[in-house]
Amino acid sequence: MRNVKILIIEDEIIIAEYIKELLEEESFNNISMANDKEEALHLINHFLPEIILMDINLNGINSGIELAKNTKAKVIYLTGQYDYELMNQALETNPESYLTKPIKKNDLIAAIQLCIYQLKSNTITFKAGLEVVKLNLNDILFVKSDDIYIEIQTKTKKYTIRKSLNAFLKDLNDSNFIKIHRSYIINKTKITSKKATSIFIDNFEIPISRSLNLEL
Repeated sequence: MRNVKILIIEDEIIIAEYIKELLEEESFNNISMANDKEEALHLINHFLPEIILMDINLNGINSGIELAKNTKAKVIYLTGQYDYELMNQALETNPESYLTKPIKKNDLIAAIQLCIYQLKSNTITFKAGLEVVKLNLNDILFVKSDDIYIEIQTKTKKYTIRKSLNAFLKDLNDSNFIKIHRSYIINKTKITSKKATSIFIDNFEIPISRSLNLEL
């Protein structure tokens, strides 16, 4: 995954350029940089990074922590000092790691590789029509079988692919996904309410097969 999309958010341009050079030496080539909050927000929404190297003290006001709350990307914090209270705030945003300045190449690459491993294990790639889709597992609400096709439902979109429900469940390889009916796989973490014969995920009502003896 050397083409993984990496965004460097760092207000000191020399440090940002240095980090970019370290990454390019390791053949990472899909890199963007932002030096302030406004530019960072624009790139988060349009470049859609998969990994962000985030300066906690962006422009001296700790806005890196706020930015981390506005992205689904893997976040690695960059900090020039260890402030116990500040780091506690940062850790509440569930970063993948944090690196202290000056940045060491070995530490940087190790943190990036860890993120790549987690990205691989938390996503599924499939072809929907002419589109190759890489989907975060957490974005999937449920999967419905429709004859020789399945429909993969997210909050914002539905993808239709030609595959069996059981084969797709095997591809997911995640204990959060279970088959609750011969026609449905659900993401257990997305259940919003339950009834005796069905469960709800948002506004979708999904039947439960009595024969499966499920405990949800």
